[in-house]
Parts: sequence; structure tokens; C-alpha cells
Amino acid sequence: MKVEEFLRSEKIPYTKRHHPEAFTAQEVAAVSHVPGARLLKAVVVKAGDEFALAVCSASQRVDLDRLSKLIGKTARLANEGEMDGVFKDVETGAEPPIGALYNLATYVDSSVAANDKVDFQAGTHTDTIEVSYADFKKAVKPVVGEFAQHL
Repeated sequence: MKVEEFLRSEKIPYTKRHHPEAFTAQEVAAVSHVPGARLLKAVVVKAGDEFALAVCSASQRVDLDRLSKLIGKTARLANEGEMDGVFKDVETGAEPPIGALYNLATYVDSSVAANDKVDFQAGTHTDTIEVSYADFKKAVKPVVGEFAQHL
């Protein structure tokens, strides 16, 4: 299920924007003219035998020790080879922060809640989606905790 289909099925209003190709979350924030604190990045982790998404802002990094405590299992970054079979419909590195699209748990750093609106990659290196944080939280139903650190 694509991101837009998911948002429509959840009755979440959104705005999709096209931007010049960018690969890192901070580059996406810059070319999209969105503050780094508002642009969400999805970090794919493996906790035990299961994949999960750890979501924080572009201006942060995931602290794997803190995330492991939140999950209750040791978490590590997933490698691209492992992710190939999971994220077949998106470009590598442009995974949207919606674990439900892939039957994965989603963990969101609590600092993200300070934003009225959030933006995130829509599965490509050239498209982002903007939604209200309240709607994002309602649709994604993440586990919220503290696990990110500023870069």
C-alpha cells in the first residue's frame, strides 16, 4: 500500500510536494525549505528478528541503546541488503515513517510532538508529504519515547 493510499484510507489530509533529488534527511529538509526539526526521518532497525522504524527529526540521530530499552530488545541499524525484501515499493533510503505500511512497529521520538506539522519522504528522493502531527500520530499509532539525540 502506498503512502497516499494509506493516508486517504485513514482520512488524513495531506499535502504532497515535489523537490530536487536529495538523499539525506538534512538535504531533503534544505531542498524542501522545511526546518530540520520538522522533517521526519525513518531509520530502519532490526530488534531481535524483527524490523522496526525509529522515527526522529532530520536534525537528530537515533541512540540505539536508548531505543533498545524502549523496545525491550537489542536494536541495531538494518543494512540495505536486509531491507530489500521489506521495502519493495520505495527507493532505498526514502522509506516513509509509517511502519503500518510494512507490518512493522513504529517508534517516534517524543521531541517530534513539538511540531504542529511534520513532513517526510513519500518513498522517493524527490517527494515529501506534509501532515499535522496529530493526524500522523492518530494514523500511525506509534510507540512514543525518548531515544534521539541532536546531531
